[in-house]
Amino acid sequence: MLQGAMAGLAAGGLYAIMAVCLVLMSRLVRVVNFAQVAVGMFGAFTAVSMTGAVPAWLAAVIGIAVGALLSALIGLIVATWLSEADVSARSAVTVAALLMLIALSFILYGTKPLPFRAFLSGAAVTIGGVVVSQITVILITTAVVLALAAWLVLRLTPLGVRLRALSERPTTAELVGIRSRSLSVGVWVVTGVVATVAVMLVAPTQSNDASSLSLTIIPATAAALAGGFRRLDLAVIGGLVLGMLDGALAQTLDLAIVRYFVPFLAIVVLLLWMQRREVWDAAR
Repeated sequence: MLQGAMAGLAAGGLYAIMAVCLVLMSRLVRVVNFAQVAVGMFGAFTAVSMTGAVPAWLAAVIGIAVGALLSALIGLIVATWLSEADVSARSAVTVAALLMLIALSFILYGTKPLPFRAFLSGAAVTIGGVVVSQITVILITTAVVLALAAWLVLRLTPLGVRLRALSERPTTAELVGIRSRSLSVGVWVVTGVVATVAVMLVAPTQSNDASSLSLTIIPATAAALAGGFRRLDLAVIGGLVLGMLDGALAQTLDLAIVRYFVPFLAIVVLLLWMQRREVWDAAR
């Protein structure tokens, strides 16, 4: 079971990276981006489909560019026509984008898994007989570095000040000369690039059909919810824990089916706990 938990850390790294992106999107542009992984999936599928026609590095660059452009397009639509809408309405647009990207990938690339080529393979370290793969180490490191870098940028740089102004006082930010639309679309582009790279890294080790990849947004959302869509550190921890739990359950035949329900249960429990805390705060 321990080996299974370690194997699950690869998926956990993806959940953690996407959870960090979800937290940043929620905090900075007031959107829960349910299309986050789907954008990365489509960019990664584009790269795989071009492999052989162009060098592998160029295919990867094109795939990343496609992910960035798709994310920018969704962000531009939200920033232009839903600038004054609430979080629910803005997030609903991303649900439509999620379904559209899955359908479009079926049309262009088929419904079967694609032959992703592993960038790295083999073990990075072996601890007490438990093997930790190189991809797992890279994904976890990426999640931690991404969360730390985002925190440093938001707290210590002029760009961070503008981003916080955009999230907390968007109208005021526009009035004082901050280009809120450009800044907002920039956030979408960055998260689109991160999502595409993360999917490219993890797809060779996971079920890599369009639906399976895109729906990893569910455990990523549960991880982001662990931090209340505010805490980057808790989002990373939540993603890794969910990945380990998924891997451990997959090793037990009697419990393997349960792992598909864990993210939903986590979301329900976290929502109930947050609602209960609000009731306690009101009672005080």
